[in-house]
Amino acid sequence: MTPRDSAGIDQQLEATILGLLAARAATSTICPSDAARAVGGERWRDLMEPARRAARRLVDAGEVVITQGGSVVDPATAKGPIRIRKAP
Repeated sequence: MTPRDSAGIDQQLEATILGLLAARAATSTICPSDAARAVGGERWRDLMEPARRAARRLVDAGEVVITQGGSVVDPATAKGPIRIRKAP
């Protein structure tokens, strides 16, 4: 994957995260794998870390929050499974 491809995938992942959340209730969450599957098809596993990075960028932009166990967490220190929810 070239840097140009990577930038395109990053934008697709961000747009997909926002689109998936827009289709759900404000309090609903998605998993980064939901976006990875939507963008990557059969190669979705390769997009898991890029999807997590996309979620972190959206946190920085104030668009979403990242949760673990139902509580908002700092994406820089979150370890393990995360969920993504629209920012309040």
